[in-house]
Amino acid sequence: MIQIPKGCKDVLPSQVYAWHKLEDTARSVAQAYAFKEIRTPVFEHTELFARGVGDTTDIVNKEMYTFLDKGGRSVTLRPEGTAGVARAFLEHGLAGGVLPFKAYYLISAFRYERPQAGRLREFHQFGCELYGAAGAAADAEIISLADTFLKKLGLKEVALQINSIGCKHCRARYHEALKAYFAPHIGEMCGDCRSRFEKNPMRILDCKEEGCKAIAAGAPRMLEYLCDDCRAHFESVKNLLSKAGVGFTVNPSIVRGLDYYSRTVFEFVSAAAGAQGTVLGGGRYDTLLEQMDGKSVPAVGFAAGMERLLMVMEAENCMPPADMGAACYLAGMDAPSREKAFLLAEELRREGISCEVDLMERSVKSQFKYADKTGARFVAVLGERELAEGAAQVKDMRASSSECVKFEELANYIQRRL
Repeated sequence: MIQIPKGCKDVLPSQVYAWHKLEDTARSVAQAYAFKEIRTPVFEHTELFARGVGDTTDIVNKEMYTFLDKGGRSVTLRPEGTAGVARAFLEHGLAGGVLPFKAYYLISAFRYERPQAGRLREFHQFGCELYGAAGAAADAEIISLADTFLKKLGLKEVALQINSIGCKHCRARYHEALKAYFAPHIGEMCGDCRSRFEKNPMRILDCKEEGCKAIAAGAPRMLEYLCDDCRAHFESVKNLLSKAGVGFTVNPSIVRGLDYYSRTVFEFVSAAAGAQGTVLGGGRYDTLLEQMDGKSVPAVGFAAGMERLLMVMEAENCMPPADMGAACYLAGMDAPSREKAFLLAEELRREGISCEVDLMERSVKSQFKYADKTGARFVAVLGERELAEGAAQVKDMRASSSECVKFEELANYIQRRL
């Protein structure tokens, strides 16, 4: 038997209700902040991610699903959402439109890495992107949106951590300080970090190897090297969040894993999210469009891993109630009543009422058993007498009560009782 590829997961009809809760909450919160949905291709030219995500990242170096198409072009399944949105923003000339540009996405993404709890090779993200606003208020709005989203899911044990990694000017001084600190320890670090030492020493701070983490614990902090403008920006972000009632702690160790970040970076973390702990992360990336040969446009955003969010929701007992069955099951005793049940079901469905009829030619007793197993709220029984009287015997499966309801009043009856 052909089985699902490693690192992928089926979402069965009995499980998808939780995904609907996540997606519906994401859409409603994003729309409350005036963000509109954007949809980009599942695959892009490989160069987009090499430039946008960064050629020093593990994503580009180790984890991308890259292949040649039939025309010999190198294409890659998207490993994240931001680069594709940035490409669309540039390609469609949206910088010349109304700013700020606000967009959200709900996507599947792909990374070839070792599957673990909350981390799959095909995974799903909810993300928001805001282009055109350079001020601290944009950072605070994005963080507030993320905070509102997590609270709407019912999560209470998720904590916000923020940091500033400065701009390219103050970061250059910081890189030199990091190199001076890490130089005596190069021989003790993993191979990846030895490579990062020359390309981007800040990436060493994000290494998950225990030996490298121990060395990095004593490294200089970026906050000590911020220029006046970056320091003032960070103070404004903190001030706005505090006044908006968004709780946070400053974590100087946060650098985020992608090269395009600058200034504000943040993570919402939970002990229930597995070894990594992060359920949502983001920050500012004012140089991203420049890296992609566009003009400079300030930008800020975040992405949340939906599989991890589901883990945390389950751990905090925030899972929504499972979907119930159809609102009404129409049970027919014989061929004429089955036909009438079929036609009544069509009328109810056109009124927006979910309903089912027997498609298996079961007995009435078996139809009741099926309706009970699937969670139908009402069972409307039709037989010879019901056809003659133009009314069905409707049983409320929760209240165990029964009423005779005219066919033409059935829709109103069910809508009132629901």
